[in-house]
Amino acid sequence: MKTTLVLIGKTDNKHISACINDYVERISHYMPFDITTLPDIKNTKNLTEEQQKEQEGKAIMKLLQPSDYVVLLDEHGKELRSIEFAQWIEKKQITARRLIFIIGGPYGFSPTLYQRANELLSLSRLTFSHQMVRLIFTEQIYRACTIIKGEPYHHE
Repeated sequence: MKTTLVLIGKTDNKHISACINDYVERISHYMPFDITTLPDIKNTKNLTEEQQKEQEGKAIMKLLQPSDYVVLLDEHGKELRSIEFAQWIEKKQITARRLIFIIGGPYGFSPTLYQRANELLSLSRLTFSHQMVRLIFTEQIYRACTIIKGEPYHHE
């Protein structure tokens, strides 16, 4: 199974970016994983929040294949403990060809993306910056990989 994390806009903080890259490299020892970064929408000052979400949604939809299992990282999604997330990924490895996680732009997702999504997951009830969500989520993917393999990275 190929797993992709889709992002809108570059990770601006070089320290966060370095940490994300470290986890991406670690994850690649366990499964095919990559990050696709779409460019920020231009001239957002002239767009409403809804228009911005629509443009981001159209750009993301172009990346998706009909058979993809699409998961939006959304504050209203289901919360899983790390072990539950690892079990969830393990099941998806059997049933999905491509697993696509999406972190939306600053205003969330378009209605089109919500309709296309197979599932919504939330990292926490806490609010994190979009930059930090990227790091936290890649760490959780790595943690899930080590849990699946029975390695000692995660402690109960």
